[in-house]
Amino acid sequence: MFHASRFMFYVFEMNTFLLGEKLGMTEWWNEKKEVEPITLVDFGRTVFVGEKTQQKDGYSSYILGILKKKSQTIESKSDLVKKSTNFLVIKEFRLSEEEKMEGKEGENINADNFKNGDNVKVIAITKGKGTQGVVRRHGFKGGPKSHGHRHVLRSAGSIGSAFPEHVQKGKKMAGSMGYEQVTIKNSKIAWIDKEKNIIAIKGAVPGRKGSWVKVVGM
Repeated sequence: MFHASRFMFYVFEMNTFLLGEKLGMTEWWNEKKEVEPITLVDFGRTVFVGEKTQQKDGYSSYILGILKKKSQTIESKSDLVKKSTNFLVIKEFRLSEEEKMEGKEGENINADNFKNGDNVKVIAITKGKGTQGVVRRHGFKGGPKSHGHRHVLRSAGSIGSAFPEHVQKGKKMAGSMGYEQVTIKNSKIAWIDKEKNIIAIKGAVPGRKGSWVKVVGM
């Protein structure tokens, strides 16, 4: 069974990288007695999976993963981290030559390197919305709603010209919407629950409940 232990990594210019799971949104009363929306990110199931070195792999990085279950009993920790099926997601964090890190395979991650009020960069996958038309996907106005135009209200209109007789690359059309990686800069940490290993980030964070979230110190 994994037990929470201190995971420390020291990086150049005091940047900090963590991988967590989005729990959902709620609200809290800030110092000014105002209600603010916050998003909760959980690091309780995040463990250190491994690392890559400049000598062996040609670059330096560390690898974090989110376990599917909060506590798992296994004969050895190395067996667990080798089985990708035990993880909800595994993500790699690249490091520069000046950056250093410490960590043991299978150790739990905590949020000690963050503090209240820190500015962070949040990276996550947006919600998938399936196939959508141009009105919802790109904000098109649509066609006229006058008499005789009932079939073109949400139409894209012309998609090409007589020459070069094909649709130009990058043309805004109907298609798959959402499920894209998005980065939000200058987010701020509202508070940290070190006992439960949860960070509250002010505002909204992309993605559905249970999806992975990268939190990067700035």
